Amino acid sequence: MVQHNFRGPSVTAFLEWLTPSSLSSIAHYSSTLSVFLNETGGIIDDTIITKHADDAFYVVTNAGRRERDLAWIKQKLEEWNASDNSKVGKVEHEVLEDWGLLALQGAALFCPEAAQYLQGLTSFDLRELTFGKCAFVPIEGFNLHVARGGYTGEDGFEISIPPAQTLDVAHLLSKPPVQLTGLGARDSLRLEAGMCLYGQDLDEDTTPVEAGLTWLIGKNRRETGEFIGAEKVRQHLKDGPPRRRVGLIVEGAPARQGAKIVAPTNQEVIGTVTSGIPSPTLGKNIAMP
Repeated sequence: MVQHNFRGPSVTAFLEWLTPSSLSSIAHYSSTLSVFLNETGGIIDDTIITKHADDAFYVVTNAGRRERDLAWIKQKLEEWNASDNSKVGKVEHEVLEDWGLLALQGAALFCPEAAQYLQGLTSFDLRELTFGKCAFVPIEGFNLHVARGGYTGEDGFEISIPPAQTLDVAHLLSKPPVQLTGLGARDSLRLEAGMCLYGQDLDEDTTPVEAGLTWLIGKNRRETGEFIGAEKVRQHLKDGPPRRRVGLIVEGAPARQGAKIVAPTNQEVIGTVTSGIPSPTLGKNIAMP
């Protein structure tokens, strides 16, 4: 993952130009899922945006989209700071190079849930840290940015760590009964929870309406349309999208990425599987086209 800081008097308006989310209305130290959109409403990347203050935001984007994201941000930041929008003050962008981001998630057999384990390492009352909130939390001598949430559909925490402390914190958080898990486990969990994966379920030819992410488009943003790609997004909101992401329970063999979905009546291709796995929780095969 790539971690960013955005600061400046006009930073809220700038990020609301890049995304369709209502960032001006979220509370300090609160987070929201959002998307960077291109000029035709396609999703450049999905992102978690955290508001630290009215003039300071912390943003996490996908490592696989790093070059595209940074080029887009640089281009739009130059446009913004050269326009009348920056009269109240320019926006600054910082990439947190080499910072670590660890996710402590969920519960497993014989393993305490994430909150119980992390609570044993801090004097901070984690009950105050509800879903979608974040805080700087003392953890065994480290003062770390901890956000409650994750990409598994389970309760958990995402912990941002300065480069010099990453290995020490990783060792601290991976002691028994906590177990390290890989992308396969993460993929099954996120798909069971109906969460999108960029590059499979999301791309630059897919709008948030088509992706089933209409809920992240702020109600006031739908009316004003003052964000990049608004014309296409508002058209899809008004008329309905030509296609839409859905969830499937599959009978028989697993439906893998790229598999075609055909109508049983005339064998017409009506969709393509973007993600598919056997679900350990359901004991069935599931997919998203």
